[in-house]
Amino acid sequence: MSSNPAPQWPAGYRINPCAAGPDASVIEAFKHIPVAAIGDAMSRNVGTVGLRQYHARLDAVLCGPAVTVRVRPGDNLMIHKALMMVQPGDVLVIDGGGDVSQALVGGLMRTTCVARQLAGLVIDGAIRDLCEWAEDGMPVFARGHTHRGPSKDGPGEINVPVSCAGLAVLPGDLIVGDADGVIAVPAAEAADVLRRSQAHLAKEAAIRETNRTGTADPERFDAVLRAKGLPV
Repeated sequence: MSSNPAPQWPAGYRINPCAAGPDASVIEAFKHIPVAAIGDAMSRNVGTVGLRQYHARLDAVLCGPAVTVRVRPGDNLMIHKALMMVQPGDVLVIDGGGDVSQALVGGLMRTTCVARQLAGLVIDGAIRDLCEWAEDGMPVFARGHTHRGPSKDGPGEINVPVSCAGLAVLPGDLIVGDADGVIAVPAAEAADVLRRSQAHLAKEAAIRETNRTGTADPERFDAVLRAKGLPV
């Protein structure tokens, strides 16, 4: 039996260790897979809704294992603590309840994120200091923005299951974001989802070629229409 009992956290507070994500080779491979293709390989029903890309480069890719934070709307105490725990390549996923009345992160915290070599941030809440976030080097997706700063009182939780803009995220899940949106791949399923995403891209490449050459099979959609009773 362990001699170190589990800590007794005050109500509303919890700090769990960071979870191991997928293998480094899997993470690297996902950097070259569009989020749309990953979503297609995961039933087209998974991903954030309502977040905006605040970094300027449309071709920037966010990809890495999730460190999750749940905060009281408008309070960033536990985000500061999480930034002490992250490892290079991690993605900070913040459940701020969708509140945009106060910013959860700003330019000073961006400097910390760059120094800690985060892969990026996904925030169901607001940011501020937009000109700084627009610079290269730190992808960020957020619900909105405001000049109003946060409190630092808590409570909050680190490395717990969160819901971020309609996306369920567990600590260690692989987070991938690009100009189309953000998606979470369960760490245990990442290798299989990668294989299915690559197969989907190969299928799309074949369709794209028939579209380009005008040789697409009309039966691809006519058969569906006939099955619905249309006389085509």
